[in-house]
Amino acid sequence: MNVIISTDAKALGDKAGKLAATYIRKAIAERGEAFIIVATGTSQFETLDTLLQDREIDWSAVTLFHLDEYIDLPVHHQASFRKYLIERVLARTGPLKAAYLIDGESDPIAVIDALAARIGGITVDVALVGIGENGHLAFNDPPADFETDAPYLVVDLDEPCRAQQCNEGWFADISEVPRQAISMSVKQILKSTHIICSVPDRRKAQAVKDSLEQPVSNRYPASILQTHPSCYFFLDEESASLLRTPAGGIADQ
Repeated sequence: MNVIISTDAKALGDKAGKLAATYIRKAIAERGEAFIIVATGTSQFETLDTLLQDREIDWSAVTLFHLDEYIDLPVHHQASFRKYLIERVLARTGPLKAAYLIDGESDPIAVIDALAARIGGITVDVALVGIGENGHLAFNDPPADFETDAPYLVVDLDEPCRAQQCNEGWFADISEVPRQAISMSVKQILKSTHIICSVPDRRKAQAVKDSLEQPVSNRYPASILQTHPSCYFFLDEESASLLRTPAGGIADQ
């Protein structure tokens, strides 16, 4: 594990975004293309902003996979992750080689099957992820399914997860938050060559502590990242506030 602690979310995002850009450029230079996974949500604002400022990336050589999406949420809803990616990412990159967004308004099984066919056999170069207040990885809430080989699956969203979405301002009331989503599976995320996990904010401090200091367990879904050979946790002082001295980590003040 590589744990990098910065002073605030902006500094965190600057470092995470630059590292992601480095790996994307490297993949394009070596193979002529790059495959990436992009997370959404407030935790990714600064990381994506830095990444998208990189003028050396040939985005026409990049294929993007979407991490998760609510079921039956219209694309025009402010909480739609498709809307997030369209407005915050695709509008800035210009045309990609391909972008496979999750259509949560269509039949979930058909969507899952189509995505599985697209990602099957591909080695993703860089996965940009975050973790939830409940420790979830993508929308794999605890206890997460660590065993399925399916690239995508339908998941039930637990109450802490749904409360987080409401508290972040995406929904006016928890009753409006969908109860199910389509999520990339844990095993599929772990197949990525490099994983960059951006986690700012004090409200994530307990989840960060559990993910880094607890034994690997599906009760702490993001703890599985401890097993990955090239995973970077980018934290700020607030999200790292409950950690013991990060073993093997880098404190960047």
